[in-house]
Amino acid sequence: MSDTELRLERLIAAPADHVFALWTEPDLVLKWWGPDGYEIPASTFDVRPGGHWRTTFRSREGKLITVSGVYRLIEPPRRLVFTWAWHDDGGGRGHETEVTITLDTVPGGTRLVLVQQPFATVDSRDRHRNGWTSSLDRLARAAA
Repeated sequence: MSDTELRLERLIAAPADHVFALWTEPDLVLKWWGPDGYEIPASTFDVRPGGHWRTTFRSREGKLITVSGVYRLIEPPRRLVFTWAWHDDGGGRGHETEVTITLDTVPGGTRLVLVQQPFATVDSRDRHRNGWTSSLDRLARAAA
């Protein structure tokens, strides 16, 4: 792993097709998407290559933050690739990264590998590590 790359791996105790659905079916995405303590007051998911997605999160303190991207690759139930960029207070998109989700069937369920890159700073990478770690904990609970 480099300073510009985040890589996380998890064993999810569910079949790959169910884990893939948790990433691609909007009603299921909303059950786990985002770190603990965040709500989603608004979201759109056009899950197809070239389709746009957008999510607004509300923190415990009530702050709204928006992130959006485009789906680049959808290969059920093995791989999903999409872009990711936070919006600034004026609504413009900041630095864009690409997120690749790979799912492999293994004993005990599905091995999920998340790679996000390239980050502009180590601090940004590390903040995303914290957010994704919490989100993947929620995904594992939703898959159970």
